[in-house]
Amino acid sequence: MSSPKPVFESVQRHLLNVAAAAGRPPPRLLAVSKTRPTSAIMALAACGQRAFGENYVREGALKAIELAPLGLEWHLIGHLQSNKCREAAEHFDWLQSLDRHRLIEPLNHYRTPQRSPMNVLVQINVDGEASKSGCTPDEALPLARAVAAAPNLRLRGVMGIGAPYPDFEHRRASFRRLRELFEAMQEEFPDVDTLSMGMSEDFELAIAEGATMVRIGSSLFGPR
Repeated sequence: MSSPKPVFESVQRHLLNVAAAAGRPPPRLLAVSKTRPTSAIMALAACGQRAFGENYVREGALKAIELAPLGLEWHLIGHLQSNKCREAAEHFDWLQSLDRHRLIEPLNHYRTPQRSPMNVLVQINVDGEASKSGCTPDEALPLARAVAAAPNLRLRGVMGIGAPYPDFEHRRASFRRLRELFEAMQEEFPDVDTLSMGMSEDFELAIAEGATMVRIGSSLFGPR
């Protein structure tokens, strides 16, 4: 297996350049490692990447257990089923896809006080797509308040996935709306600091609209 370092460094440089051109701080890079083998994650971790995103609880939990000695940061970015809350709370550092109230109590219950609170982003389905998870924009602040009241959870901000409009200006408008919702959340919760939006094909637009974290898979790992 060839070293991913040149690709990793190229992506990092591109993020810095895009952010500088937009007059924005550089975003954190979340490497989307779903379906990727642990060997690929280890190789990227050796380049300095620390945060990895998984779509499925069981797959991510097994990777987190196997790679525990590396001290990586694990994000659940896929839809969370209620019956997976215990496993998610036990093995992930972040949940980026909180989209309904009934997840909050079990996550808070199963996140033991001996660990640091689980970082939580409220996922907002800003374009109202039937095929995507996420709460409505009107539901975001009530959900944020419930997360903030849970002692074993830590509200960090907003996650969203823009609709795949062929016209990138439409996509940019979706990211702008997510930023506005994020800023509204910050007004009530000043410690909120994370706006996770943008993926391999549209992260430039997301950064221009204020993303503080981008989720990139294929640009780092190659096509599946």
